[in-house]
Amino acid sequence: MNILVCIKQVPDTTIIKIDPETNTLMREGVPAIVSPFDAYALEAAARIKDKDKDTKIVVLSMGPEQALAALKECLSVGGDKAYLVSDRACGGSDTLATGYILSKAKEKIEELEGIKFDMLMFGKQAIDGDTAQVGPQVAEDLDIPQVTYAWEVWPTEDGKSVRVKKELEEGFEILEMACPCAVTVTKPDYEPRFPTIKSKMAANKAKIPVLSAADCGLDVERSGLKGSPTKVKKSFTPPRKEGGLKIKEETPEESAKKLYDLLKDKGII
Repeated sequence: MNILVCIKQVPDTTIIKIDPETNTLMREGVPAIVSPFDAYALEAAARIKDKDKDTKIVVLSMGPEQALAALKECLSVGGDKAYLVSDRACGGSDTLATGYILSKAKEKIEELEGIKFDMLMFGKQAIDGDTAQVGPQVAEDLDIPQVTYAWEVWPTEDGKSVRVKKELEEGFEILEMACPCAVTVTKPDYEPRFPTIKSKMAANKAKIPVLSAADCGLDVERSGLKGSPTKVKKSFTPPRKEGGLKIKEETPEESAKKLYDLLKDKGII
């Protein structure tokens, strides 16, 4: 099975801060990481490879050349090959344009590698945008079936389809779809593997091809800002909530009366 895993390098939102004056992200000193759900997607692909050594995993990302570090990290934990799409024409792409660019890059990689991908895998969403739109958008652009919120993925015995354990609000359902297909992965009950010293050294030495817009045959009118109908009108920090009032009188009855009086004074009751 040939699997393409699409990943995004994002700022670590667990330590990110907002400038109180400009209401913009303060990126200084904030490390860049592989978006966690993308790491789960790669781990799901690696687990398929653990059971079938003929599986080939190619990792793809779009972004500035600093994203090469994220791709090398992916090579150290299961990826066999990696590609980066990096071009000024792709800058400022929203999810519609990003989906188009990745779908064209997928076709170019198939040409370069001499293979056809059986499955495309994505994290369910990136932690910087939380749109959960790119995976489904790529599937639509390529006109292939898709399942979102996958907890577990495994190919059928004949390799012509995959089964997906899809997470629902109140449980799971098992779905099967024909290949080629797309899957977006949610957080399972395990964590991604760690690299070995040997795999990390090999990944650091890897030469990762960088594809331009021309290489992928992109229509620049559908890429970058030109191809992005989404416009951010305003970005702001929500106002801080003030601390609540704790009522603790000597008896429950006195506390209830105090609460009643406060609500009455506010005109709530």
